Amino acid sequence: MEWASWSDFWAMGGYGLYVWGSYSVTTACILIEVILLKRAASDTRRRLRRMQQWEEL
Repeated sequence: MEWASWSDFWAMGGYGLYVWGSYSVTTACILIEVILLKRAASDTRRRLRRMQQWEEL
């Protein structure tokens, strides 16, 4: 596809809101997933450390 200007590119032939909205929602979901996975991993590591300390007693 060819666009005459940047504003035509951002408008995406009248579907710009749908296209860029979709990209935004997808990016937000991926970022939230990464944040939740990191949080879960650190919680799991913390629990494992506590379990190891408990077993050593």
